[in-house]
Amino acid sequence: MELHSDTNPALNTVTAYGKNFIEVNRVTYNHAIYFQPEGDIHPWSATEFDDITSDELCALAGLEQASSNPLDFLEGTAPTKPDDAPEVVLVGTGTHQHLLPEKVTRPLLRVGIGVEAMSTLAAARTYNILMAEGRRVIVAMLPHEEIL
Repeated sequence: MELHSDTNPALNTVTAYGKNFIEVNRVTYNHAIYFQPEGDIHPWSATEFDDITSDELCALAGLEQASSNPLDFLEGTAPTKPDDAPEVVLVGTGTHQHLLPEKVTRPLLRVGIGVEAMSTLAAARTYNILMAEGRRVIVAMLPHEEIL
């Protein structure tokens, strides 16, 4: 399905998606990717939903440290939020929406970064809307495996 016929070459826009591909700025990707409105499109090491970890999401958001111990904030070891951190990280979980476990989203939520998991198709559409509004957003998407 084509999303946008016109793209702003200065901003990364999802221009189409379909079975096993995501198109950004009219370039087709057949693997998981992540990106923000400006900058490069990066391959994402996650290949399926179970590969998505708090360390993965923290790295995408630019957080310097991820920890699985919820009491680390007492010792000053909570992740550090950079000034240019995204407002929200969108996660496209493939063909179907899968909710991320709380332990995966906790480090981002703790520093004020929202995390939303949805199907890849919904993530593509939501990203384009937030990007067009000028929001600081990062999207990470697993390939969509079937046409609905």
